[in-house]
Formats: sequence, C-alpha cells, structure tokens
Amino acid sequence: MTKTLIQNTAHFDSKLSYLREVIAYRLKDSYTNDVPVFPRFDEIISDDSLFSEFARVKQLSQDEIITLLLAIVPHLMPNFFTSIISDFLPNGGELPEFGGVKGKNHRGIIPTGETVQFILGGNDIQKRIALTEMFHEDHLFKQEGVLYLDSIPMGEPRMSGRLILDEEYIALFSTGSILKPTMSKDFPAERIETQLEWTDLVLQSKTLQQIKEIESWLNFNEMVLNDWDMKSRIKPGYRILFSGPPGTGKTLTATLLGKYTGSDVYRVDLSMIVSKYIGETEKNLSKLFDKAKNKSWILFFDEADAIFGKRTNVRDAHDKYANQEVSYLLQRIEAHPGLVILATNFKNNIDTAFTRRFQSIIEFENPSYKERLELWKNNLPNKVPLANEVSLEDVSKKYALTGANIMNVIQYVCLKTAASQHAEILLETILEGVKKEYLKEGKMITI
Repeated sequence: MTKTLIQNTAHFDSKLSYLREVIAYRLKDSYTNDVPVFPRFDEIISDDSLFSEFARVKQLSQDEIITLLLAIVPHLMPNFFTSIISDFLPNGGELPEFGGVKGKNHRGIIPTGETVQFILGGNDIQKRIALTEMFHEDHLFKQEGVLYLDSIPMGEPRMSGRLILDEEYIALFSTGSILKPTMSKDFPAERIETQLEWTDLVLQSKTLQQIKEIESWLNFNEMVLNDWDMKSRIKPGYRILFSGPPGTGKTLTATLLGKYTGSDVYRVDLSMIVSKYIGETEKNLSKLFDKAKNKSWILFFDEADAIFGKRTNVRDAHDKYANQEVSYLLQRIEAHPGLVILATNFKNNIDTAFTRRFQSIIEFENPSYKERLELWKNNLPNKVPLANEVSLEDVSKKYALTGANIMNVIQYVCLKTAASQHAEILLETILEGVKKEYLKEGKMITI
C-alpha cells in the first residue's frame, strides 16, 4: 500500500472499534439488566483522515457520523455485524430489531434504516422517528448524494431499505481517491475527454464569443449566486443548445469547456435512457440527474432531438406518455443546478416549449473557406512535407468539408503515406481521402 493510502485507512481501526462499542452498548441496554454507558465520542473525528475532515467540514452530528460508519462497514469488513451478534448470542438466535438484510453475493449483514433506528434509538419511539429525518429530501445526505435508503417492495416499511453509501464516497473515505462513475444501466452516461486545446477548435468568431459566455458561467456562477447573494433572483443551472451539422465541433466544444474549467463532461447515452415501458424513461433520467445534482459536471446530450423533440398530438396512450417524458425532462433540466448542453443537427426538431428555457442557442455552421484552410494547416503533420503540387488553398476552396471530414481525410492521408513509404504527402492521396468522405455521405464529387 502507498503511504497516502495507509494514512487514510489507519483511522478505521479506531472508528470501527468505537462502532463495535456503540453496538455492544445497545445490545446490553436492550437485552440485559445491565445499565451500560454510551461510549465517549469526543475524539472519533479528531484525526486527519478524509472521513473525519468530511465530518468536520459538514458539521455532522454524532448520529450522522455513526450512520456513515454503519453504511461503510460492509465494504470493509463483511463479517463485522455477524461476529458481534454471534458473540452476543453464542447459542444462536435472531435479533429482528437489529434490522439488516442479506445480499445476493454478500454473505454478511447489510444494514438498513431499521439498523440505524435500533442502534441509535433502541426502543425510544420519539428518537426512532427523529432518526428518519436523516433520509429526508432536504437532509445533507440526500442533497449532496452521500447516503440514501434503497427502494423497498410496496407495502413494506420505508426504513427497511438497505443503507446505501454512494460509491464515490466509499472510494473517497477508504482509499482517498475519487471514483469516477462508469456507464451502466444505473448511470447511462460516459465521461469524455480530449487532448486538444482551444487553439485546435476552429469556429467562426461569433460562435467562439458565445462559447466564452458559457466559460464565464462555469467560472463565476458560484460567486454571483453566493457572494453577490443572487440565489433568490437567478434560476440555478445553465442550459445551452448546440445546433449544427455533424462534424462542426459540438462535442469537442463541450469537452474543452470541461477541460479548461476543471469539470467532468458526461455524454448521456439516450438509447439507455429511453424505454418502451411506461415510466421507465423518467426513472432512468431521475437516476442520472440525482447523481449529477451536486457535482460540477457538464451533462452533454448528443442528438438530443431523439428525446427532446417536438411533442405530438395525443392520438393514443403512447403519445400521451411520450409527451409526459418531455414534460418531465423540462422539469428536471430546469431544476438542475449545473450545466446542461443539448446538441442537435436540426434545431427545428427541438420542441419550442423547450428552446424558450435555454439561456443560449449556439449555431455551429459548416466551416467557410477560411476555417477549412486553418483546419488543413493546423492538423496536417509537420514532420512530413507537402508535395509541390499540393495547394491547401485550392483544396479548401474546392471541397466544402466539415472539421470532422477534414480530420478523417488527414488520418487517411497519414496512414496511406506511411504505408506507401512516400517522403512527402501527395495531392493524389489527399484527393482520395476527400473522395471517400464525399462518397460516405452520398455526395457527388468531381476530382
């Protein structure tokens, strides 16, 4: 183990020892004639671990800290709870008041809300009810996506849901590193990055100026809302529509915004969100927005008209629920406190009721001759000279390619030139690549 990892995890020995004492106190108090004393709490978060730092910064109460420990224990010591109960009941038996459930793979006890109520509240009804507030919508645990109760079958007590600690906090508290979520059915988005720089993004000056406005929001939004006390006047979040043909720089712009403002960019996979089953689309979207709510992420919906398109006249039940999905999206995106970028190839396909809610609509136009020439000059390899017959000015004027098209041609040219072992890039090779791009899109070309 690295020195940093050892420093961050060493504190768990004392914390879990303390938690064991707390559970032992509750068992003795509830099932024996002893009059135990609740373990001293004073120094449990006095160390310099990330767990303790989080507890201090967020000013967590004793009950909240113990609840966090209960939630993380199964990820550190699977037999923690079973060993305590076995020691207390050496001849076997059950403690239904303790709560907890078994997992499909996990062989130990997974604590539930009932476990929290029993350990911290015992048989005190008022205390048990008060503890449910830790799982309300307005509590820090829910607001910041730290901890929640798993859903339960209809009709069963809400507090019987499993205690779920967010994976990012499990990683943060146990290893000291932040775990980036990966695409799954519960998180239908992938993190996208780029090695390129702003200078590699060739756009018209009007478009670049509008993009700078987004960068300003990312850099100064917190100052405007908090330091300038504008929370009551300005809606949270920022909603942008990128509109333009494929290959004009919409995705690259989103990734560069993230790169230069320190924000992770997640491209949402609409195919994993949209469901033919009624209510499932809303559920999938809810998971995504709940996860992103308290993160400084940029959510990027590519080809957004697939789900954000115009609402239809209601002819049947399918149309009715499709329109409900759009309405739900309107609500969630308007309430989302972060940056949401929708990208579409055709702006007119987006519901007008939705476009009114955008702070900005940015048009990404096909590059003009000037931008095409800049793209050719910036991206052809410096280490391989152009043949004398190559005029990038002529190529730029004659062939109206997008930035993505030009990059595809350049890749083809590099590979063909290397494979042919030519000492320079030939015009013939460039034109072959241009022809491939035209044919791919079903366009006529005269070379």
